[in-house]
Amino acid sequence: MEIVPFPSCARKATPLDLGFETIGNATVICHDRGPLLATDPWLDGPAYFGSWSLSHEIPAEQRAHIGACRYLWISHGHPDHLSLESLDKLRDKRILLADHYGGRIRGELEDLGYDVRVLPDGLWVQLSERCRVMCIADVFQDATLLVDLGGHLIVNSNDCGDHGGGALLRSISARYDSSFLCALTGWGDADMIHFHDESGRRIEPPVARRTPLGPGVHGLLSYYGIKRYAPTSTMHKYQRADSVWANAHTTPHSEFGRDFPRDGVHECLEPFLRYDLARMSWSRIDPRPLPDVALPPEQFGDRWSDELEQADVARIRDYLAPIEHLRTFLGYIRFKVGGREHVFDIAPEHRARGLTFEVPRGSLMSAIDWRIFDDLLIGNYMKTTLHGPWSEPAGNALYPDFSPFLKFADNGRSRSAAELERYFRHYRRSGALGESPAPGHGEFLAVAARYG
Repeated sequence: MEIVPFPSCARKATPLDLGFETIGNATVICHDRGPLLATDPWLDGPAYFGSWSLSHEIPAEQRAHIGACRYLWISHGHPDHLSLESLDKLRDKRILLADHYGGRIRGELEDLGYDVRVLPDGLWVQLSERCRVMCIADVFQDATLLVDLGGHLIVNSNDCGDHGGGALLRSISARYDSSFLCALTGWGDADMIHFHDESGRRIEPPVARRTPLGPGVHGLLSYYGIKRYAPTSTMHKYQRADSVWANAHTTPHSEFGRDFPRDGVHECLEPFLRYDLARMSWSRIDPRPLPDVALPPEQFGDRWSDELEQADVARIRDYLAPIEHLRTFLGYIRFKVGGREHVFDIAPEHRARGLTFEVPRGSLMSAIDWRIFDDLLIGNYMKTTLHGPWSEPAGNALYPDFSPFLKFADNGRSRSAAELERYFRHYRRSGALGESPAPGHGEFLAVAARYG
C-alpha cells in the first residue's frame, strides 16, 4: 500500500516508550517515545444537550499525555467523540479525520481555526518512526482507525460496526501476531431506547435483558482475527434529571468479560489501562468515578414548559421538507412541545405510519438549527412514540429508514434522492458499503439499493 508521510516531530521521553493507554469515553493515547496520537478526546463538559457525562475523571497524567500529543484523531461527529469544549484546549494539535462524503466536520473545524488533515481512505500514513495509521470511513459517517505501533496492530473502531469494510480489516489483521480491538460493546443504551406506547407508558428496552457480553466480544475478536479486546466507547453516564432513568441500563465495567470463553488465544482486557508493548504487559489506571447527579434540564437551556414559536414551526418544516427519503415510508411527525402538539405532514399515502417526539423546545431547536437531530435520540430524554405499522422497538424500529437517513442529511449533506445516489456511490466505490454479518445490515442494503 502507498505510504503518505507526515513531517516528523521530536518527542520528550516518557516512561511508556511504546504502547497505548485507554481513558475517558473513547480515548486511546498512542506512545512512540512519548505521547504521539490521541483519539476522540472528550475531557470535560457534557454531551447530548447535557444528558451525558463521563463516567470517570481523566487523571492529570493522562491529561498531560493528551496535551503532549502531536496528533488527534476524531472518528465522527457525536459529541462524546467530537467535544468542542475539549478541542478548544488542544488547539496546537493537528486533527486527523476520515474522508467522508460531504466533508462537514473538516469544513466546520477549519472554520474554527483548527489544523485539519483528511486521511486518505485505506492507505497507510506515517506519523512517526514506529507509528503509521490507516483510516477506513464508514457509510454511517463513522470511521475505524488502524494503528501500526512498532509492529503491533491497534484497531480503534469505536462506535463503527462492519457495514462492508470488515473484509479489508480482516485481511490486514491477519498479518499481525499482536493485535488489539478498541470498540463499542455494551448492553445498548448508547442509542435511542426511550420508546413509549400510545398510552404513554415507557417500553422496556432490550438492554434490560442484561445479556452477558463475553461471548459477543469473543465473537468480534474471532471474526476480525484480532487477539485482545480493550473496552472503550461506552464509559459514560446520564446526568440530566429527565434522563438519569437510563443509568439503570448503562454497562458496568465488570460485564465486558462476563462469560468470555477462555481459549488460550483471545483475551478480554479491563477498561482504563496502560499497555506496554515493549514488555507485552499492562497495568490499571484506576481513574476516580465521577459522582451520580440529577441536574435540572434548565441548566442546559431546556424548560419542558416552553412552547414553540411560530418561527420555530417554520424552521422545523424547512428542516424536514428536503429529506426526500422520509416520503417513502412516513406519513407524519408530531412534535409535542410545552404540552402543545404540532403535526408535520410528510407523505399522505403513508398516513397510517407516524412518529411523536415529546421534547423540550431548547434542545429541539438547537438540533434543528445545528442539524444534529440524532443527538436528541441518543440523549434519551426525548420521548418517542411509534404510530402504525412499525417493527417492534426492540428491533430498533427507527433503523434503517429514519435515523440513518437523518445522519446522511445532516452530516453527509444528502437530502434529495439525487444527492443520496451520489452519497451511496461514494461509499460503494470505497468498499465501505457491502455485505457484512452485522444485524440488520441486509435490510439497510435493501433500502440503500433504491438509490442505485
